[in-house]
Amino acid sequence: MLFGKSSPLTVNLALQGGGAHGAFTWGVLDQLLDDGRLDFEGVSGTSAGAMNAVVLAHGLNTGGRDGAREALEKFWTGVASSLPFEVAVPSSDGQNVSLLPAMKMLLQWAHYFSPQQLNPFDLNPLRGILQAQVDFERLRAQSPLKLFIAATHANSGKVRLFRTPEISADAVLASGCLPTMARPVEIEGEPYWDGGYAANPAVYPLFYECKSSDIVMVLLTPLAHKGTPRSAQEIKDRVLELAFNSTFLREMQMFAHAREFARDSFFRIGRLERRLVRMNFHVIDAPAQIHDLKTETKLAANLRFFTLLRDLGRAQARLWLQAHQAQVGKDSTVDIAELFH
Repeated sequence: MLFGKSSPLTVNLALQGGGAHGAFTWGVLDQLLDDGRLDFEGVSGTSAGAMNAVVLAHGLNTGGRDGAREALEKFWTGVASSLPFEVAVPSSDGQNVSLLPAMKMLLQWAHYFSPQQLNPFDLNPLRGILQAQVDFERLRAQSPLKLFIAATHANSGKVRLFRTPEISADAVLASGCLPTMARPVEIEGEPYWDGGYAANPAVYPLFYECKSSDIVMVLLTPLAHKGTPRSAQEIKDRVLELAFNSTFLREMQMFAHAREFARDSFFRIGRLERRLVRMNFHVIDAPAQIHDLKTETKLAANLRFFTLLRDLGRAQARLWLQAHQAQVGKDSTVDIAELFH
């Protein structure tokens, strides 16, 4: 360490899912890695958040911070060139992004046909990308991060957390398996769907299984919407979004109530109470440009679109660092009681 240069502070990351909008999280991670003032202990991710988490860990494992930045760029570039869900070329502000007509038709078919009918050979380009780009065997043996990947058990609705020794391409694909678009991913004979139904993302493992007292949540879904949906499609989109966010909101409400209870206790003698009081929560959330995008763009695959989202993520993380980095390790930068009650 150079004289006068402080060592990085260690935080945990909670990465939400959101399909293609996960490229925003790519940008957030890229900026945090580039800035260098924060290290990471544990990362909990769901769906696209799970993919970002695993690629981040792989890159750190093979090449440190620069390796992680390269790995994330390689992954999202690979996704853009391999998936069929393209978009019309977006404008500079992203507001004209839309799926091409053929892709919209396929999404309509998904309401009437099962994944077995639409995709009888169970093809998934993401599998090839993950297997080609991530050394899962090395990651399971010597990951630089504690990984927590959430999937939903299709027959019970329970969350299944895949921890570092269990991480595989199947676990990551299970975390992002949309029931209307793909068959359940079977692991050890059990079927799994997208983790967003049960945890988006799971915050509790970062609390119970990590030492760092700081949790940075990277959110893609707005905590409050600007208006009430009116059309049938808008209502369907809102219902799905609420379903994917409800467990996360309940979990954060639990943390908010528990912290208030612990702070009001005259004697804080238990490990749980002390841990609750010491926890610092932080939020880097997607800006209005992303919240205003059509829900269908979560299935878009276009490098120009991904680059736009990445740049928004970098900018949002830069603003957060400028405003709040000095408080990391000392205090929360959001009031979770106010934010999630």
